[in-house]
Amino acid sequence: MKSRFLLLSVTMLTAMVFTSCKPSARHNVLTEAEKAEGWQLLFDGETLNGWRDYNGDSLTAPWFVENGTIQAKGEGADEHGYIVTERLFENFELVWDWKIAEGGNSGVLYHVVEHPKFAVPYITGPEYQLIDNFGFPEPLEEWQKTAADYAMHVPDTSKLIIKPAGEWNTSKIVFDNGHVEHWLNGEKVVEFEAWTDDWFARKNSGKWENAPEYGLARKGVICLQDHGSAAWFRNIKIRELPRKTREVNLFNGVDLTGWEAYGTEKWYVQDGLLVCESGPDKQYGYLATREYYDNFDLTVEFKQEADGNSGVFIRSFVEPGAIVNGWQVEVAPKGHDTGGIYESYGRGWLAQIPDEKEEILKVGDWNTLRIVVNGDNVKTYLNGEPMVDLTDEKIGKAQGRIALQIHDGGGIKVLWRNLKLQIL
Repeated sequence: MKSRFLLLSVTMLTAMVFTSCKPSARHNVLTEAEKAEGWQLLFDGETLNGWRDYNGDSLTAPWFVENGTIQAKGEGADEHGYIVTERLFENFELVWDWKIAEGGNSGVLYHVVEHPKFAVPYITGPEYQLIDNFGFPEPLEEWQKTAADYAMHVPDTSKLIIKPAGEWNTSKIVFDNGHVEHWLNGEKVVEFEAWTDDWFARKNSGKWENAPEYGLARKGVICLQDHGSAAWFRNIKIRELPRKTREVNLFNGVDLTGWEAYGTEKWYVQDGLLVCESGPDKQYGYLATREYYDNFDLTVEFKQEADGNSGVFIRSFVEPGAIVNGWQVEVAPKGHDTGGIYESYGRGWLAQIPDEKEEILKVGDWNTLRIVVNGDNVKTYLNGEPMVDLTDEKIGKAQGRIALQIHDGGGIKVLWRNLKLQIL
């Protein structure tokens, strides 16, 4: 009996020792299978390497690493406290663990654009909301709650599994060429298509109606938000997905669907043609795509009926006052560099055409302009003839809309047709 008792005791002790020595779950590491699938860590578990302030070149925001987690100190506010990845991401799966302080508020944003004109990241980047649904001190709208596409799409409450403040949750964002999913603790709770008519209706009728560039970027940095309360993040990993090529007909020949007008000049459709014409204010006017197009091969036909001082903007964005920032491929009367490239609100002419190529423009007739934008290189062609081949680092870092322009001064009328775009 004693020997049986002794054997049982030794067995139990061995089991206890084995259990106590068993390693705990390892965080902030990738398995060999994950590496083979293309996953990358955005946090090494020890440092904030790879992160910096939003719109900054170093890390000064109140974030730190402790016990294998990135922690928001809780000193941020609406206008500051954001950190972003050094790298830009386009299509991806992003997974992370997180917990939040009682009554806390935070978020993860993606496709955030950095530019001095954008003071905060949320006016460009969509946000996966993280908040204490149960203990937040103020009433919350559904679009403010955890896992919401903030101020746009609400989560499916029937699938929502949220652990309370102080406990770890796991979230995932999938962005696949405009198809978006939000996951929380193993359940898909939000799913939508970006840049559809429904998406633009939501954008233009709610919180973002005065944020013209919200959600348009097709790539950008990942951003973590310190919104005045402590939050913890770990196991932040991302897997990039491929870009899909496609063809786009920018003008349907019937109406201005897919475009947004800025300024008081005239834009209308007549006899299947898109017409731009000076208005009574004789100011600058723009007709911009409502979507961003970054790498593309665009062909468009134009006919200058009066004056013809116009242009095609690339990788441009709109700021209040109907001001378009970006780069213009010139469309102008003969002798004024049609096909050249001009930077608005910046360096001016980047590339003018040789004088002998001015004769390529057909006055009073239809012309074909082709613009190829790929990375930091822009090539332009007029009626099949090469005009400009420009490589520019600043253009390479930008993204944005395509926009047609009416110059100021009045008396301008230009017709457009066959606006065809190949996404590269």
